Amino acid sequence: MRRPRRRDRHGRGLRGPLIPSALPAARSRAERFDDLVLDAVELLERRWADELSGVEFAVEDVPPSDPAPWEDDVVPLGRLFPADGRSPARVVVYRRPVETRAEEDELDDLVTDVVVEQVAHLLDMAPEDVDPRYEGD
Repeated sequence: MRRPRRRDRHGRGLRGPLIPSALPAARSRAERFDDLVLDAVELLERRWADELSGVEFAVEDVPPSDPAPWEDDVVPLGRLFPADGRSPARVVVYRRPVETRAEEDELDDLVTDVVVEQVAHLLDMAPEDVDPRYEGD
């Protein structure tokens, strides 16, 4: 019977986490991105609580490989799925395309703009009317 290995192939012991889980740096990039989306949604829900009740917000890594008919050949940063009889309206933000498009110091602004644009589309309003801080392109 073979005993479990207590050391790796280089003779070192098992490695533990480099950063304690309580520190902010221990959070993954995806978790930090989720927090940015939640912050953007919370700001909008303060102003548009009634209109956004029942709307689901989600983050996916990449958009599906089959683009919507109106999306030409552009990689979308977010998408609105209107409500139908079975499910509520859903706003999806695509993490990898947003991270690729944004500089590190402007990621939170781009995330907010994507969420505002999708909510504006849902409410059939201009993004500037949904959030006066909207910067756009």
